[in-house]
Amino acid sequence: MGAITRAAANNITTGGVILPAGINDASVASITALAQVSAGDGITLISSQTASSSASISFTSGIDSTYRTYMFKFINIHPQNETFFEFNLSTDSGSNYNVTKTTTAFRTYQYENNPANTELAYQTGSDLAQSTSYQRFCLANVGADADQSVSGDFYLFSPSSTTYVKHFMGKLNCSTDDDRTLESFVAGYGNTTSAINAINFKMTTGNIDAGTILMYGIA
Repeated sequence: MGAITRAAANNITTGGVILPAGINDASVASITALAQVSAGDGITLISSQTASSSASISFTSGIDSTYRTYMFKFINIHPQNETFFEFNLSTDSGSNYNVTKTTTAFRTYQYENNPANTELAYQTGSDLAQSTSYQRFCLANVGADADQSVSGDFYLFSPSSTTYVKHFMGKLNCSTDDDRTLESFVAGYGNTTSAINAINFKMTTGNIDAGTILMYGIA
């Protein structure tokens, strides 16, 4: 065994982990090539949209078989007036947002001025059972004060499948019209084997006054 090989071997554990001492400026500078490394489950930003008194925000392109999972990030979605934030899905590139859905919904909250007033409860009035209606995200009215908004994540799984229903789940935190921090958990599936290729986000009433929605693909 050569000196270089022996030195390298002395810095590798029996489990195959390289010790910190085995990596330094000299060893890195000596690398001339790397074997092909898989990108793994990388996250790619596909597109983003920023609201400005917008009736709704739709993503009608980029949802296809390229990625197994699509992730949406909501950053400070601020309503024109106190109302719910909601979504629906499309199988015809946004001509109609009316996919049949079955969902579950629960929430937690705490008031700013009353720490003892809290809740962790299922929301029977916010779930859907074989309905084409829009699904609420924030399970209370989002406040319309200048400093109030809703932010969170939403995942749509394998939307291009023509075999399975289309699972989704979202977790959002809202500053509500009655000064609560309210975390909403919504999950379910679009009960269709047609490919989902568009999604629409809106407030129940009024416009999305401000905020950004980003769409990512997860390999």
